[in-house]
Amino acid sequence: MNNYTNDNTARRLRAHVSILGTTQIHLRNPYIIAWWSAAFPGFGHLLLSKYLRGFVLFIWEVVVNVNANVNLAMIYSFQGEIDKAKDILDTRWLLIYIPVYLFAIWDSYRTTVDMNKVYILAEHEEHPFNTFSIGALEINYLDKRNPLMAIIWSLFVPGLGQLYIHRIVTAFFVIVWVVLFSYLSHGLEAISLLFLGEIQEATSVLNEEWLLFFPSIFGFAVFDSYMNTVENNKLCEREQRKYLKENYQSPTFNLLNEHKVK
Repeated sequence: MNNYTNDNTARRLRAHVSILGTTQIHLRNPYIIAWWSAAFPGFGHLLLSKYLRGFVLFIWEVVVNVNANVNLAMIYSFQGEIDKAKDILDTRWLLIYIPVYLFAIWDSYRTTVDMNKVYILAEHEEHPFNTFSIGALEINYLDKRNPLMAIIWSLFVPGLGQLYIHRIVTAFFVIVWVVLFSYLSHGLEAISLLFLGEIQEATSVLNEEWLLFFPSIFGFAVFDSYMNTVENNKLCEREQRKYLKENYQSPTFNLLNEHKVK
C-alpha cells in the first residue's frame, strides 16, 4: 500500500489535501469559535472548515441584518440615540434573526467540542493521508508558509491571506463579499475623496450600514489565515517527521529520555 495515498480505509483522517485546499482537524478552543459566531454568524463554522453551514449562516446574517436594520440601530446606539435605534428596528425580521443567531453560537461550540474528540481519536489511529494533489486547474501540497505574510495580505484585502495558504473556497467567498461590501458602502469612493482632502464629502458619501460589516470580515480574514498557516506548518512538520522516521531511521535506533540507547 502506498502510505501517502488516501485509500479511504481510515475511520478518521487528520487531514485531506485537495486542489481546493488543505482541510485538517486539530484542537481548537470552543469559546473562541463560539465568539467568532457571535461576532458574525457563519465565521465560527468557516474556521472549522464547515463550509456549507458557514455560507448559509453568513448569507442569512447579511440578508436579515440589512432588512431588520440591525447595523443602523447599532450606529444610533453608539451615538446615544436609543429612541431612534428602537424605532428603526424591523421586528418582523428581528424576531427571525435572534434564534438563528443563537443557533450559530451554540452549534459552532458543540461542533468544536465534537471535532476535538475526533481529533484525539484520529491522532491515536495515525492513518496516512495524501500530501500532494494535482489537477487540471490547480496544484496543492503540504509545505510551510510564513504566518506573518498571511496576516499582511489579509490586511491589504481580506481573502488574499487565504489564497496565500491555498484555502481557495474560503478565499473566493471572502473576496466576493469584500467587493460587494466595498461597493455598497462606497468605502473606496470615500478613501479617494479623503486623499483629495475632501473630508466632509468623504464622510457624507459613506453608507454606514454596509461599512459596519468590515471590522468583522477583516478580523476573520486575519485570524483565519494566521491560524491555518500555523496549523498547516505543524501538520507539514509532523508528516515530514513521520516519513523520515519510517523510511530513513534505522529500526534499531531508539530514544529514551532524549538519549540514544543501543
